[in-house]
Amino acid sequence: MSGRPAPVTAQKLDGAVLKVAGVVVLGAIMSILDVTVVSVALPTFQEEFGATYARVAWTMTGYTLALATVIPLTGWAADRFGTKRLYMAAVALFTVGSVLCATAGSITTLIAFRVLQGLGGGMLMPLGMTIMTRAAGPERIGRLMAVLGIPMLLGPIMGPILGGWLIDVATWHWIFLINLPIGVIALVYAYLVLPRDAPEPSESFDFLGMLMLSPGLAALLFGLSSLPEEGTITATRVWAPMVAGALLVIGFVLYSFRPEHPLLDLRLFRNRNLAVASITITVFIVAFMGAGLLFPSYFLQVRGESTLHAGLLMAPQGLGAMVTMPIAGTLADRVPVGRTVPFALILIALGLFTFTQLAADTSYWLLCGSLFVMGLGMGGTMMPIMTSALKTLHSHEVARGSTLVNILQQIGGSIGTAIMSVLLTSHLDDSTPVPLPDGRTVTEAQIAIGAQLNPAAAPGADSALIQRGLDFAAGAFASTFWVAFALVVLTLVPALFLPRRRRSADPTGDQSATAPIMVH
Repeated sequence: MSGRPAPVTAQKLDGAVLKVAGVVVLGAIMSILDVTVVSVALPTFQEEFGATYARVAWTMTGYTLALATVIPLTGWAADRFGTKRLYMAAVALFTVGSVLCATAGSITTLIAFRVLQGLGGGMLMPLGMTIMTRAAGPERIGRLMAVLGIPMLLGPIMGPILGGWLIDVATWHWIFLINLPIGVIALVYAYLVLPRDAPEPSESFDFLGMLMLSPGLAALLFGLSSLPEEGTITATRVWAPMVAGALLVIGFVLYSFRPEHPLLDLRLFRNRNLAVASITITVFIVAFMGAGLLFPSYFLQVRGESTLHAGLLMAPQGLGAMVTMPIAGTLADRVPVGRTVPFALILIALGLFTFTQLAADTSYWLLCGSLFVMGLGMGGTMMPIMTSALKTLHSHEVARGSTLVNILQQIGGSIGTAIMSVLLTSHLDDSTPVPLPDGRTVTEAQIAIGAQLNPAAAPGADSALIQRGLDFAAGAFASTFWVAFALVVLTLVPALFLPRRRRSADPTGDQSATAPIMVH
């Protein structure tokens, strides 16, 4: 028709869209910084609070449990209260939680305050992407992510470096206090830039679904996350919440097709693109999040690097993603993701293969080069898959589609970290036992790792014993990386079913599909 408006593909990103993008970037960097900063601080928490690694790992696990609890509520709450109000509330809650974390005097209170942080952090990403979608429209999503990709990647690059530097030159408290100025700026910026909310009459709230899904996810992830500490799935603390959580989740799945407006809309999986991309991203997240836990641990525990140096050594991965993410964002608007994502996954597998050959003295040039190659693949994987998954959803499905994908990411991330933690711990426990004068027995690998983390606590230690322990520990990491490698290769199977043909224009003219979701 001659009166039809020009297609959105002909439009460039205007100033109004870029201003809204700035709000989302600030929230994303704040939340991503927090995750990556804490990952390099775990050994510091061990020393500061005199706790085991499994115990301090709950500073990350508690955050994840909170995410799983609050994410299902986000779609309904966005419809009920409006995205601007809810986004500002999420930023405020996250910022307050960060400040409280800095005041923690014990590992227990730190974990509790991390849960509070997670209640705010769980809403940031789905809300931010919903806001971006409505501002930009579906045909400009790929181009928009090309603009947003680089600043968003500053979080994972700068997080370990900034966290390591703050711990080295100041105290661990500052890794949380850095969120205070960013949070205040984000609040003011959101108030000034985001359009006024005009929430439509809200759907009825699915209380029964909430009573099954949120506690079910929390219990399931609690059991999974307890596995590294307990060391066996037969422990009551592991299997009991896992079984209870699984039953509640299964009950929710069976129930969710009955109400008109369920808490989590599983009917969206009827969309083939969303279903295939969700399977792909879930398998990939299990591998990526699990491996992501191992990289800094190897540098800290086997190579004896400081937290700052460990952060710097992780930077090549983010730099590699910075190279390909803008390209992938542009291609996502033009080339079906089924033609690009498999090649990106192959790059990740190639880079990860190096880590299956780890030794106690593997060249840093080789490791950093491999991380860079993995980063190149990362930049061409996450955003295109999410673009494909959610680009075909209509405007009324935006918030709920984002919520659904975020839930799958959190479950996949928790499964990945639990699997890799258990495997690594199991391999390390197979090291030669050494009896101590006080009657305790530790392994050579544990002694060697302790000497690397705190050389001052092991003066005059048997150098031959430490070297044997380090060699064994490096082999334990390599064996665990084989599992992550296999999972990345497995991801190629669903990736081959991603769209390989361009989608024709929506005959309804609906331009309000949704945007990709950043991993949190």
